[in-house]
Amino acid sequence: MISAIHLEKSKDEYSVNDTVQVNVKFAIEGHIRAAFNEENWTQSYNKNDVSFKLKYGTKLTSGGFRKKELGRTIDTYRKASIFWTRNPKLVNPMKDRRIWVQVAKNFEPFIRLSEEEVKQELFDFDEKFVFQASDLGIGKHHIGAEVFASWQRHDYTEPGTVKNNSDEIEITII
Repeated sequence: MISAIHLEKSKDEYSVNDTVQVNVKFAIEGHIRAAFNEENWTQSYNKNDVSFKLKYGTKLTSGGFRKKELGRTIDTYRKASIFWTRNPKLVNPMKDRRIWVQVAKNFEPFIRLSEEEVKQELFDFDEKFVFQASDLGIGKHHIGAEVFASWQRHDYTEPGTVKNNSDEIEITII
């Protein structure tokens, strides 16, 4: 499931000439997050299942019955690559671990040293939307977000799709 979606605005009132920024924060929780652990990474690596691709999208909307899209709709993915290494910089002194995960967010790779940090990189999101206040016009506006995510079958999980909508926030354009 997708956790409660939290919308953060930089301020409540904007002038017509201002640029509006809204951050959409959410996380993917449940079986897929719990199953993505060190034990399953090792089993997957041994079975040559060495990549996990998470496709997700976020859309910011305004309006009542006929919703208008705001900003640039995000439709992209994150990829986790499972690999084996002897690199001494990656060795956890408490464990003799050789299987690691590299998470690519927008084609930028991240290697984290703990299982929880890897899960945060892969399953926690903070997307920024920027648009002109003039796109909304003068008055009070209600803004909400729609989020979806999907993944394929792997040794440790079945394919899945999740969707969720946020509560609306109010922005005033003066």
